[in-house]
Amino acid sequence: MFAKIAEKNISRAIITEYHKHLYEAIESDIVIAGAGPAGLVAGRLLAKKNYKVTIVERNNFLGGGMWIGGYLMNKITLRSPAEKFLQELDIPYKEIEPGLFVADSPDFASGLIKGACDAGVKFLNMTIIEDVMIKNKELTGLVINWTAVTTLPKLITCLDPIIIESKLAIDATGHSAAICRLLNKRNLLDTQGMGPLWIENSEKSIVAHTKEIFPNLIVAGMAVSEKFGLPRMGPTFGGMLLSGEQAATVAIEILDKNNA
Repeated sequence: MFAKIAEKNISRAIITEYHKHLYEAIESDIVIAGAGPAGLVAGRLLAKKNYKVTIVERNNFLGGGMWIGGYLMNKITLRSPAEKFLQELDIPYKEIEPGLFVADSPDFASGLIKGACDAGVKFLNMTIIEDVMIKNKELTGLVINWTAVTTLPKLITCLDPIIIESKLAIDATGHSAAICRLLNKRNLLDTQGMGPLWIENSEKSIVAHTKEIFPNLIVAGMAVSEKFGLPRMGPTFGGMLLSGEQAATVAIEILDKNNA
């Protein structure tokens, strides 16, 4: 038999635990915008190093485009050496030819999400990056709001956001490049827009250009392509995973240097 629980106590549990979670997220070591492959990999590696990591995601689900592959076919391709992430997280995969691997999207997405959760990453989904906070020419926080606010302009005149502060932020919002575009809007950063598809060049270039692009802001995943005008990657995901790993490495180097 189910436990006898009053409905009001179920509501209290949701409200209490969520607002405790939100309260704790207001100040994090690293805030990552985007819960796609790059953001999840970066978050997992940073949380494993005992950094306090919050990932902000505009959708009601985590995983970004990982739930579907090319042409809405739910198979994910990766090129070597990205299979190491599948091995680390015990995600089933098949080698189609030397250096080319295929995994089922549900396995791939759920495996990366669980890996991040197990490492201690916390999530705020249905949340958009509305603006940035800049002090002394450094990024010091992100201005957030409910995603639903973007659909309510005719119903309400104003719904003020809140701010989450962090030592570093990572823009892993994919083609949206949300933080980059907010800085570009204020002439603080040049965002060029993605170039045409060229898989081999794109993957290696995205990893190579994953770095700090503005004080306290690192760019990762397809946001790198949007920032630097690199070729689009197409239906393969290895470069995004490796970019997430590189973003975590850069973040650790910056935090270690600042703490020295």
